[in-house]
Amino acid sequence: MLRQYELVERVKEYDPNADEALLNRAYVYTVQKHGTQKRASGDPYFSHPVEVAGLMTDLKLDQETIITALLHDTVEDTLATIEDVEDKFGSEVARLVDGVTKLSKIEAMPEDERAAENLRKFLLAMSEDIRVLLVKLADRLHNMRTLHFIKSPEKRQRISRETMDIYAPLAERVGMYEYMREMQALAFEQIEPDAYQTITGRLEQIRNSDGGQVDAIALAIKQALAEAGLKVEVSGREKHPYSIWKKMAERHVSFEQITDIMAFRVITESEEDCYRAMGVLHRTWQFIPGRFKDYISTPKNNGYRSLHTSLIYENSMRVEVQIRTREMHRTNEFGLAAHWAYKQGDRPDGQVSWLRDLIEIVDASHDAEELLEHTRLAVYQDRIFAFTPKGALFQLPKGATPVDFAFAVHTDLGAQAVGAKINGRHMPLRTALNNGDVVDIIKGKNAEPQLSWLSFVVTGKARAAIRRAVRLKERAEVASLGRKLLDEISGRLPAKIGKKAVREAVQRLEMEDEEDFLYAIGAHKLDDREVMEALLPGSTADLGDDADWGRQERAISIRGLTAGVGFKLAECCHPVPGDRIVGLRRPSEGVEVHTIDCLELASGIDTDWLDLSWDKRSSGAIGRLRVTLYDRPGTLAEMATIFAQNHANVKTLEQAEQDPPFAVWSVDLDVKDLAHLTRILSALRASDAVAQAERG
Repeated sequence: MLRQYELVERVKEYDPNADEALLNRAYVYTVQKHGTQKRASGDPYFSHPVEVAGLMTDLKLDQETIITALLHDTVEDTLATIEDVEDKFGSEVARLVDGVTKLSKIEAMPEDERAAENLRKFLLAMSEDIRVLLVKLADRLHNMRTLHFIKSPEKRQRISRETMDIYAPLAERVGMYEYMREMQALAFEQIEPDAYQTITGRLEQIRNSDGGQVDAIALAIKQALAEAGLKVEVSGREKHPYSIWKKMAERHVSFEQITDIMAFRVITESEEDCYRAMGVLHRTWQFIPGRFKDYISTPKNNGYRSLHTSLIYENSMRVEVQIRTREMHRTNEFGLAAHWAYKQGDRPDGQVSWLRDLIEIVDASHDAEELLEHTRLAVYQDRIFAFTPKGALFQLPKGATPVDFAFAVHTDLGAQAVGAKINGRHMPLRTALNNGDVVDIIKGKNAEPQLSWLSFVVTGKARAAIRRAVRLKERAEVASLGRKLLDEISGRLPAKIGKKAVREAVQRLEMEDEEDFLYAIGAHKLDDREVMEALLPGSTADLGDDADWGRQERAISIRGLTAGVGFKLAECCHPVPGDRIVGLRRPSEGVEVHTIDCLELASGIDTDWLDLSWDKRSSGAIGRLRVTLYDRPGTLAEMATIFAQNHANVKTLEQAEQDPPFAVWSVDLDVKDLAHLTRILSALRASDAVAQAERG
């Protein structure tokens, strides 16, 4: 563990103007606050924030970030408050500490939801200041280094999966490959211990039997480049166990079939030398077609720049070579942190656009599970490059389509997309894009995102935007139905209802606005009595108890039952007066009334069957319909109009399925009898808005 003076000296080495007294005060504060707390390793707890601060000094970050690292657990794990931190270390440090602090440990939540909830808070804090991410990544890296001290295998695996799913991809996304690789290696050891042991064992065998082959290849590369007049540094290494395992899984091959286990890095003095070195290597050894990538002229979104190529060395051995300048190398290993000139307020443009996309995903996601899915898509996929007709470059995951491209350019463009030209040719929107494609999105003035797009889009941003648009459309249609139902309910009140009464009803029900009120009516979250009472308090006083209200005109009696025997109408078939009916009587239960053709009758084969019929005076029951509407604006409102014209009160309304170009709705209606229900079905089937209508 770093001692107090060692930490201060590290900061002063690269920032002579750092406030030594403030750094000392922060070190002492974290030691005092964590006091006698211990880690699973038995070390004092304060050793953890001190080590995290040490990682931040390796990246030469500003003093506010170092202090944040020292204090990042004090608010969560001690009696310290954000106000205390602000009072002693200033508002900037307090804001950063607040961003890094895990605000709650929601142990009762499902694992994915818990991870997603933390991620939501994290992304929002990160959007305000990227230093929150840098401290959090260092915090997670140090926790992974000491993970083996935790006794519970289940807890080690949970933390490792969270690291693999969230933190390693985020490290990669901001270009911190050194952090990413170490996190993946440590997590892989816990998640797949057998595979880890097997691969590391095989690598050890290769290392012991290669007779210094890695050093020999590195020397051969250096000599070839020196003969061409290039001054370079060359280093070789085996690929990490997780990288090898991932390649084995993706290619469905064994360890022996992986040929490019060794990778070499060439560090040059200038960008021009990178291209010269690549030419020399390609002339000296055969290169493998399709394996060359130029990330210097076209950097990755995270700022990564390098040339990648694969060569066939002696004895048909494949080796991977990366060529870059020293400046590129530092940026590639530590990414955003390597050139974070925060005091000047500089932010790399690529990072700003990526953070903006992530915040859009946070805003558009409906729940925690959806957020986690979308964010994984956003941060953890291999990339391709595509261009707008004007030459603007966009990086997308492999398998991305024109719809993904449109949403990457702008959310509004994605929402209005109706077609696409790829390299000048009209192509379907589900076409997978290739590297270098020029994509021209065709817009429609009244276009809107389609639910069917979810079957082929691959970016988190596109999926989140489509789902949000579909939800808003559905909500608008249900609110439109609610408007018609409100008019029908208002007509039964003893006074005329105006806009003022509606506004006051919204306030009484503690809703956001009138649209929420209409949606609640349309979705039947409010029954008629609640709506009437909200509009005109006291108007339902003479209508009796809730259980009887709404059934004043309903008088159902059934012939074939002994006087006093209780019965209920079956929910599976919803019989209404006029249907042929039969009763099932089970021991210790009342009689359940079914239609004669109900499929559920098969389950009552061992019960008493009663031959029943409706009394002539019977009137009123709940009829269930299954209505398939064309999925376009206005169809739900047209269905509601048919119900209103036929004097049928909607009791419940629920979307059962959505399979464009159709939407299937389940509707419960208050009807008088079978003839009434049949008239409604006939009216629905005659409507251009309805594809199919049946009893449900």
